[in-house]
Amino acid sequence: MDTKTTGPDNLRNAVTTQREMLTTLISRAMRKLSRQCVDLMSDRNGLEQRLVDALKDGELSNCKHLYVMDADMVQIVANVTRKGLNQEDFGRDRSSRPYMQDIVGTTNFRLSQAYISKNSKRPSLTAVRVIRDRNDRLIGFLGADYDLRELPATRDTYREPQDWQQIKGDPSIRGNLFGQQRMNSIVDEHMEDVLAVLGELISFHGVFHTKIHFSSSRATIWMVDAPYNYRLLSASDLTNPDICLAYPHRDYTDIAIIPQDAIANIFDMFKQLRFADENIYLRSGSINICNGMIALNFSCDGSHYIRWDEFLKNGMEFWFGRVV
Repeated sequence: MDTKTTGPDNLRNAVTTQREMLTTLISRAMRKLSRQCVDLMSDRNGLEQRLVDALKDGELSNCKHLYVMDADMVQIVANVTRKGLNQEDFGRDRSSRPYMQDIVGTTNFRLSQAYISKNSKRPSLTAVRVIRDRNDRLIGFLGADYDLRELPATRDTYREPQDWQQIKGDPSIRGNLFGQQRMNSIVDEHMEDVLAVLGELISFHGVFHTKIHFSSSRATIWMVDAPYNYRLLSASDLTNPDICLAYPHRDYTDIAIIPQDAIANIFDMFKQLRFADENIYLRSGSINICNGMIALNFSCDGSHYIRWDEFLKNGMEFWFGRVV
């Protein structure tokens, strides 16, 4: 079986883009605030009031904590929050924190990598801005902690790429691959009827996603009317066409990427992949007509995610080489 892996790491690229946009938004506001702190570095009450006022500003209103450190990275104010002052971290030495490492002499602003906060146990990040006096001497640092769920919105939701992706599974399963052999399941024995029932549910009863577990003779389905819940269909359900009566008629959704007349061809490929070889065979396959993706899991515990049209175009030789 082909083991080539394709497709850029789009998720990491999306994270990088998100961080760049956050840096632009946060650094601008913190640069402005840091300049306002210069003349207040020896006035704790004045600093804290300036930070309280800053939290009311739209540019920093998403911040969880604001605080100021001296040139030795020791906190010289309370944590300023939207609920008031938290005195717990006053006098805290933050010099050992990862976001403070190598900041002097390299940059005036840093946005940390996300981390799990010690108290709230939620994904968070910290932004730090160097405070310089009018002679450009470093006199302190401005810090801002953010809860990721409260960050300002900067872009649309990440969209999963549609490039073919292959993921290797458990090495112990691959190592014993030729010591196992496909055993006929109930679904295998009634394959034509099972695929016909599922095809009917997709085409005329509002199912937009289904995963068929061939080896364990079950399937899960997701409906356009209730996309947050899945239904589990047993072997007896899948082999009984009456099951279609349990789901109301729905026209084929107009947001589907996969054409309705391609469903049967996709299921036929599932069938061929299931029976093509006694050692390497399809254990489960899924189809999502709205994102156009096919997912496959084989007996070697390898998983593949591939666009529906590429899946049909490649044929059996793509998966097994020459089919005799």
